[in-house]
Amino acid sequence: MNRHQRTVLHRAALAASISAIAFAAPAMAQTDPTAVQTDSTTNSAPTQREGGLSEIIVTARKKAESAQDIPVAVTAFAPEQIQRYDISSIERIAASTPNLQVGKATTGSGAQITLRGIGTPASALGIESSTAIIVDGVYYGNGRILNEGFFDLARIEVLKGPQALFFGKNATAGVISITTADPTDQFEGSTRAGYEFRGKRAFIEQIISGPLTDTLSARLAVRGAKMWGGYATNYATDQPLTFTDLDTGDTFDTVGPASARKSPQEKEFTGRASLKFEPSSDFNSVTKASVSYNRANDPGWNNIVFSCATGFSTLMPGVPCERKWKVYHNDAPPEVGEVFPYAYEGGKVGATYKSFQVTNNTNYDLGDVVLTAVLNYQNQRNRWFSDSDYQQRVTQIYVGSFEKWKAFSGEFRAQTQYDGPLNAMVGVLYQDSSLTADQNVLFGNVLKSNESPTNRYMAFSKYSTTDGETVSPFAQAVWNPIREIELSGGVRYTHETKDSFFIHPFIRPGIAYRELEPINTKQTFTDWTPEVTIAYKPTRELNVYFGYKAGYKSGGFSNESTYTNASLAEDLDFEPEKAKGFEGGVKATVADNQLRLDLALYNYKYTDLQVDFFEAQTFRFVTGNAGSARTKGAELSFEFAPRAVPELSLHGSINYNDAKYVEFAAPCVTGQTPAQGCTLTFNAFDGLLGQDLAGVRMAMAPKWTGSLGFAYEAPLSDGMTLGLASDARYSSSYNASPFANPIATQDKYVNLDASLFLRSDAGWELGLIGKNLTNQFVVSGALDAPSTGSGTGTAGGKLADQRGYANTPRTVQLQVTYRY
Repeated sequence: MNRHQRTVLHRAALAASISAIAFAAPAMAQTDPTAVQTDSTTNSAPTQREGGLSEIIVTARKKAESAQDIPVAVTAFAPEQIQRYDISSIERIAASTPNLQVGKATTGSGAQITLRGIGTPASALGIESSTAIIVDGVYYGNGRILNEGFFDLARIEVLKGPQALFFGKNATAGVISITTADPTDQFEGSTRAGYEFRGKRAFIEQIISGPLTDTLSARLAVRGAKMWGGYATNYATDQPLTFTDLDTGDTFDTVGPASARKSPQEKEFTGRASLKFEPSSDFNSVTKASVSYNRANDPGWNNIVFSCATGFSTLMPGVPCERKWKVYHNDAPPEVGEVFPYAYEGGKVGATYKSFQVTNNTNYDLGDVVLTAVLNYQNQRNRWFSDSDYQQRVTQIYVGSFEKWKAFSGEFRAQTQYDGPLNAMVGVLYQDSSLTADQNVLFGNVLKSNESPTNRYMAFSKYSTTDGETVSPFAQAVWNPIREIELSGGVRYTHETKDSFFIHPFIRPGIAYRELEPINTKQTFTDWTPEVTIAYKPTRELNVYFGYKAGYKSGGFSNESTYTNASLAEDLDFEPEKAKGFEGGVKATVADNQLRLDLALYNYKYTDLQVDFFEAQTFRFVTGNAGSARTKGAELSFEFAPRAVPELSLHGSINYNDAKYVEFAAPCVTGQTPAQGCTLTFNAFDGLLGQDLAGVRMAMAPKWTGSLGFAYEAPLSDGMTLGLASDARYSSSYNASPFANPIATQDKYVNLDASLFLRSDAGWELGLIGKNLTNQFVVSGALDAPSTGSGTGTAGGKLADQRGYANTPRTVQLQVTYRY
């Protein structure tokens, strides 16, 4: 066991000991029904009032509250909504949430998540998302969380705007909070099986929950899926390749076989086991252990070359660049696949994701004070091998990569619940994390036969690690000077260190990178992040609030960048991202509890936005900070449940978002001409030619988004119910490139989902779920395609082809469920 492992083990033991001491031998205290509890009530749908609207319970402020009462803009999904559209991934959450876009990527962090126009490029492994992902109260910093399958959920909450006070790390844009179902004190179970026709995907899931003893209950949920088809079609053919041996001058001919015709052909398994210990009404402790496995036959299936300056591919003349789910990918020749790191059998492309995590949530109600501890260990491993020019040609680019993320965290809170006007919360978050990245690149169709087998076909390799440690205490006070007024204020202090290492272990001669010249950096970041809110609640049905919020995301190190001869070691560092501004709104329930209205207004300024630029001609990533940006807008949502038609509910929203750079001397996109704005020379991005993007709309920031939908349930006969629902989501046009590439635009679109269910009181249910029924092709992030574009900064420049992270096409899924 090395020193780092011993340190983590000791810290884990210390945190566990503190938790055990704090919550040992629960006393018999009076139970407050409003106290924070982790019990089976969170697994149920919101309690239906007598007619009209249902109450929505959320935990946006680390305690169970009605969404009507909190001074936060939140989109919440109850269990029945989650099941209605099989919202089993973060991508599907985005598909149901205006102003939220999610793109899954091959490289880097694996996720591009954008909320209200604030996002983080997926291409940079070292940059954590500006929209924090929280699962069962735990922060997940690695974007590969998108590969997780989420099911058997109690609720989903999307919190908009900076959320630093309650959610700790890296929530400058907002939070996606996912809560899985707890064990129940009564036996329940369900079996569900289904088939999705487009991808030829079958799945089955099993859930069983109930008491083991008077004080102990358990829940087991497993889900497996296999896809025989796919969402993208590969039009590549077997590609003849000629390799030259730089050591002998000999050449040999081989073939890069076409990759699978359909992709991603995923195989998935997710399992979660939960135990709940509740010896009294004052104390409960829930432990959840989960594993996840995902195998895809092509990690770049949704990395589509969708737009080109001439309308045709640069590397495949005569092939049009189309906004369709079409790819041109080849496996590596067998000679390469036998020796190249992380290639799959025979040189095939593919990706494998594995994860394991354990989380414990413990609550101890002392009457006036509730103590909470949240402990977590997470381990994610991701391996992929990709045709990384995403087009077919006689000199292919292949990349093999392995990334490992480990973290241990503990959060400890004490929250008062006095009857008086003043209450408070204090707590501290601790996290110890470790990131390892090993990446290897082949290009140029050359080899060196005198090198070791591992390096024989290698152009260059890179290896990097980052060890992080975070200590973050926080506190909040809530004062009600009179019943109708709530004043709250709090602050979080963050102290974070990151120790990083980077090296190119191998560089082929002729490539201007620094071989065996390691970079060692030690970074320390500190920040005070305040939040102040006032809410006026003259009645239960009206809440008017206004607040000042700040957000903070620590800086870091670009683990998958390159160290060129022209680089400085500090070029791989980047600074913290910060946000501050105001948000207010009105929440009203009117018309005898039939109509709920929610209006939010916001204005935030972001400084030092973390961005990542891909330099297509040299195949390198350059990470840095944009100057500043501002987002301001308005969001109006409604829900209507008429008493005259109790089976019907209507809902919708309209959102205006003005997100623009205030100051950004950005690098020119590949092939950008002076007439297109490439006029500056600056040093922030390794001295690349630059453009001034001040006043330009940010990437993934449509000015208008909206939604409209309904749900209807009606009895057909004794014991039979018909359920019908449909939701449409609108987005105006936007640019998918963080650097305003003129050909990386996404046109306006309307996405339509619908579901039809037939339920029996006997426990079975037949469902038909359609998603993206309008079959809209939508990109959520774009980059220059490798080895395309030329003449940057000259009048004869030619823009690089654009590759984007595409959504899933139209899918229709049939499923049957039996509950018992």
